[in-house]
Order: sequence, then structure tokens, then C-alpha cells
Amino acid sequence: MNTKHTSIRQRWDKAKQTKSVTFWIAVAAIVVTLYFGFSRGGWMLGSSAQTMADRAAEDAVVARLAPICVAQFNQDPLSAEKMAELTAISSSVQRTTYVKDQGWATMPGETNPDNRVAAECARQVMLLE
Repeated sequence: MNTKHTSIRQRWDKAKQTKSVTFWIAVAAIVVTLYFGFSRGGWMLGSSAQTMADRAAEDAVVARLAPICVAQFNQDPLSAEKMAELTAISSSVQRTTYVKDQGWATMPGETNPDNRVAAECARQVMLLE
């Protein structure tokens, strides 16, 4: 048969890959797509997205409540003396405990202080100095 006059169908039949080669090419394409999607494309599992959303929500709550804690510090009649005591404390953990013990990190309507709010409050109060 003359190669100049071969039909498209005949050329296609000659170029056709086997089923196993096609399968492995498809598997490789899927693996490459998943790799680049998750590592570089910003894809994530639903559980990872939920964890990020929870963390962002907690950060937002702390950011909104810490100024209330600072305001409660400012309303304390002994705030100047307590600022000196807080400044004398070198550990951030101890400062957080001090703020919690003073009741500044206990929000109105609540009975217990929030640890993260107290830590952020202590940081913000130290910036007032």
C-alpha cells in the first residue's frame, strides 16, 4: 500500500496505543495533577480548610475581646501600680496569669477568663507603657 494514500483511519490504527499504556498515562496524569494541585495550586482537604477557618474565627474573637480587656485595665483604679507590677514580670506566661488573676480578661457575663484574650491583653497593655 502506498504511504501517500493511506487513509486517516489506517494511520490512526497504526498510532493507537495499547490499553495498558493508556491506563498508565492516565494514572500518571492524575498523580501529577494531584501533586501540583495540593502542593502548588492551593488545594486542600476539607478538614484543613475547617481548621484554618476555626483558627481565623478564634483569632478574630481574640482581636475583638482584647481591647475590652485593655479597657477594663484602664478602668482599674490601681492601674498605675498594676502596670508597674506587670512590667516587673519578665515571662509572658506569668503576665498572662497576672492579667487573668486581675479579672481584666473575664468578659462581662462570663465567669472565667480566656487564656488567649489574657495573653493578647497583656501584650497590648505592655504597649501602653
